[in-house]
Amino acid sequence: MGSKNKLKRFKENETFTNVFQPTREEVVSGNFPLKGKWNKDFFKNDNPIILELGCGKGEYTIGLAERNLDKNYIGIDVKGARFWRGAKTSVENGMDHVAFVRTQIELIEHIFAENEVDEIWITFPDPQIKYKRTKHRMTNSEFLKLYKRILKPNGVMNLKTDSEFMHGYTLGLLHGEGHEVEYANHNVYKNEGSPKEVTDIQTFYEKQYLEINKAITYIRFKIK
Repeated sequence: MGSKNKLKRFKENETFTNVFQPTREEVVSGNFPLKGKWNKDFFKNDNPIILELGCGKGEYTIGLAERNLDKNYIGIDVKGARFWRGAKTSVENGMDHVAFVRTQIELIEHIFAENEVDEIWITFPDPQIKYKRTKHRMTNSEFLKLYKRILKPNGVMNLKTDSEFMHGYTLGLLHGEGHEVEYANHNVYKNEGSPKEVTDIQTFYEKQYLEINKAITYIRFKIK
């Protein structure tokens, strides 16, 4: 994407009432105004809050929101030019149960209060295969502790990935740490019984993976 195009998207993001782009300082200093108040001040309802972390273009956020009008969806990504597409779609379609926040995943406990979130989706994260990149893996122990802090006691996690490595690593970690794996499938399109929201919503890259017969995996779990 050219820098001109990026700039245009950044400018347009600023006009969307459902896009929040706080500075790192604002977030870290505890001044993000919606923390603990998403239901009351933004969505103005008591419906469950579902996050998509590393949401990219926001395809999953939008796909889930179209299917579940009784839930609130928030896409999180550090790249605003990416989620511009999802933000624009939701504004154009009057989806007032959708929002996007531009921030780093490691800062989400400054964006959401304890027990504020009902469910988290992680879709096609970078598997960070090299050992020294372990700390960036979005399902490592530290990240799981972070998610647990903002999730309700019975909150649900979802991981959908094309990476066999990420699938295996996460399953091993979950079993090793005694978390509750509710469902795991190493090829959601070949094996029956996959949840519809896993097979019905396909991202741009996922469609490309499927064209070359790459298996898509999925795990639903609870952090203990």
